[in-house]
Amino acid sequence: MNERYLQQALSAISVRRNNAQTTQQQHLAEIAQTVPEIMEINQQLFHTSQDLIQIIRSGKDVAERTQRLAQQNQQGQAMIRKLLVQHGYPQNYLDIVYQCPDCNDTGYANGTFCHCLLKLAGKLATQELNKTAQVQLCRFDTFSLDYYRGKTTEHGSDCYTAMQKILAYCQNYAQYFHKSSPSILMFGKTGLGKTHLSLSIASVALERGYSVLYDSVINFLRKIEREHFGKEHPETDTMELLLTCDLLILDDLGTELMTSFVHSAMYQIVNTRLITGKKTVISTNLSPDELGRRYGAPVLSRLQGEYQMLLFFGEDIRRQKRK
Repeated sequence: MNERYLQQALSAISVRRNNAQTTQQQHLAEIAQTVPEIMEINQQLFHTSQDLIQIIRSGKDVAERTQRLAQQNQQGQAMIRKLLVQHGYPQNYLDIVYQCPDCNDTGYANGTFCHCLLKLAGKLATQELNKTAQVQLCRFDTFSLDYYRGKTTEHGSDCYTAMQKILAYCQNYAQYFHKSSPSILMFGKTGLGKTHLSLSIASVALERGYSVLYDSVINFLRKIEREHFGKEHPETDTMELLLTCDLLILDDLGTELMTSFVHSAMYQIVNTRLITGKKTVISTNLSPDELGRRYGAPVLSRLQGEYQMLLFFGEDIRRQKRK
């Protein structure tokens, strides 16, 4: 991970830690006014550390006296929690509540970077990369099913009903997205709303705090190629971010110029994200057979075997709008 994003994440986590400690001090001052007996118990507990030192120094009945002191401490803590609840407070009201219990909002755990620090640094990096995206985020409430009314599929099914189900699926997917969600392949002819729905999923996932990258396949691959061949020395490693973000939105797969580098990069992205359990939403105008011919059987096998396939129906919405 780039040093700049790690430093930014550390600064944010430090603010988080300070806020947690400030909140605890505010709670202590409040309780001192509203439930003074709790503060008296707190004072007694504060002196137990001094009592412990004296017990150890005396060298007399250390184990027994230490155990008795620990029991008194536990009883005092239990009494504080009971009094808090009796006065309408949560029993942990005087605790310091850190957002990350593994590192207590320090950014470090077990002698290395904490997972919360790396996740936050990754989110900062994806936000930076999303600023150059060639596509703009969309929302579900601007997706109209009216363009599918009165139209039928080539098999005679109702387009409106089919697309109503796809819309509901995408809304549910975004609202309840988590690490066990499936990846999605949206395919069908051009202008049927694939980009709109995939970017609507991105909007909701971002609002829910996930690290999301979204752009056209062409744009991502151009960045990767420039970095790979040394034509560009950015502060972010695009391929690393594509492989590690929580949710990757790849728009317009199949419009890029096919080269050995593109073929290798696409296989790496699809395969690595499947292996690591990362989720991807891909939209394409190509059919599964066309995807197989273009990217090869290994990629197609992974898409068909591991992705939820959503076939879009209807007539080109952009063409309908022009009419």
